[in-house]
Amino acid sequence: MSAKRALITGITGQDGSYLAELLLAKGYEVFGLTRRTSTPNHSRIASIVDKIHLLSGDLLDQYSLYQAIKESQPDEIYNLAAQSFVKASWEQPMFTGESTGLGVTRMLDAMRMSKPDAKFYQASSSEMFGKVIEVPQTELTPFYPRSPYGVAKVYGHWITVNYRESYNLFAVSGILFNHESPRRGLEFVTRKITNTVAKIKYGKTDKLYLGNPDAKRDWGFAKDYVEMMWLMLQQEKPEDFVIATGETHSVSEFVEKAFAAAEISDWESKVVWNDPRYSRPAEVDHLIGDPTKAKKILGWTPKTSFDELVTLMVQADLELEKN
Repeated sequence: MSAKRALITGITGQDGSYLAELLLAKGYEVFGLTRRTSTPNHSRIASIVDKIHLLSGDLLDQYSLYQAIKESQPDEIYNLAAQSFVKASWEQPMFTGESTGLGVTRMLDAMRMSKPDAKFYQASSSEMFGKVIEVPQTELTPFYPRSPYGVAKVYGHWITVNYRESYNLFAVSGILFNHESPRRGLEFVTRKITNTVAKIKYGKTDKLYLGNPDAKRDWGFAKDYVEMMWLMLQQEKPEDFVIATGETHSVSEFVEKAFAAAEISDWESKVVWNDPRYSRPAEVDHLIGDPTKAKKILGWTPKTSFDELVTLMVQADLELEKN
């Protein structure tokens, strides 16, 4: 029996790199879609780049997606690529809509035309809930996005439902709440915190500048969450799932834990809150997911606690800054 084949868009990102490692460990032949750039960034997949097949393509270019699916002939497609930074979506709303929203339609249509028997995973987001209607948020909670990114993700989510129901495709969405790791981009608040704390530890900077200290998020470990993506595509019938820890923590709590992990005691004097550079036209204050359905049907539970996650990220950044 030949190995299963998987195509991952966004394979060079945080989630894509962890997912590729997981699938390789399970014996898959892994293909990754990457945009052609003058200086490729393969840092997150450096240890596996000789074990995977990289294909050139772009979510803005329909034909390249069709060709990538035709060439890779995947059993499973994981659509993780997007313009995924909320703040940047206010600065580039059109591009965010094209890639994060319409890019999903292009992927689904390319699959429908060239490999309709494949299974499709769409990376949905807790940002779709935005100005939350209920706490905690479930698969049935109404969406109320508060950014161009959140709006684009809602489009991607509903177009996945529509293609599933209209063309009888195995197409599902994982509504992932915030998931972090040492591979998180420096522009994201959690990684910004841990990396700046490491710089403060080694005397490379003296202040950490942040926005709203009271914003609350449901934070998990990205490596735990990619396992759920795979589990969703192993089911008999396609269903959408909320993936979360069911716990909420404030940004200020994350900061306090990060300084403690770096053994820095007088941390309050090193943090500047409510910096206007990090304010948004509309804020999302309180996200917390209810993962009951995922636990019941997929048998999935997060393995890494909030404290363990913060410590893991701080230790990785201390090592990075030391070297």
